[in-house]
Amino acid sequence: MTTTSSSRPPSTLAIAGAPRLLSVFRIVLALLFIAHGLVKLFGFPAGAQPGQVPLASLLGAAALLELFGGAALLVGLFTRPVAFLLSGQMAVAYFMAHAPQGFWPVLNGGELAILYCFAFLYLAAAGAGPWSIDERRRA
Repeated sequence: MTTTSSSRPPSTLAIAGAPRLLSVFRIVLALLFIAHGLVKLFGFPAGAQPGQVPLASLLGAAALLELFGGAALLVGLFTRPVAFLLSGQMAVAYFMAHAPQGFWPVLNGGELAILYCFAFLYLAAAGAGPWSIDERRRA
């Protein structure tokens, strides 16, 4: 009987590194997401789409969630509920802005919304990882 790579136990390095990699994933995801809020709230960087939007609009509300939700994820504060909320925001964004443009995400421009949606859903299930305020509060 031959063994496959999936039947071998994970290495010590993989076991030790996985939680830290979860924290790195959360931090990078948060930084990328904050950029969307900065564009909508402050028009930074100049020329990025959609540019500065009115605060009292649906895009303005999305911008606040992106900036403040992204900041909470960046430091790992209330990661599970914030990530769940942001996952929902991205699902709504996809179905409101992208799905009406056509079925295929590669054609309707919705790939990023889908990726964010499922990345946030993963964080809602997995948590923040060891490098987070959530972990400090738990310890």
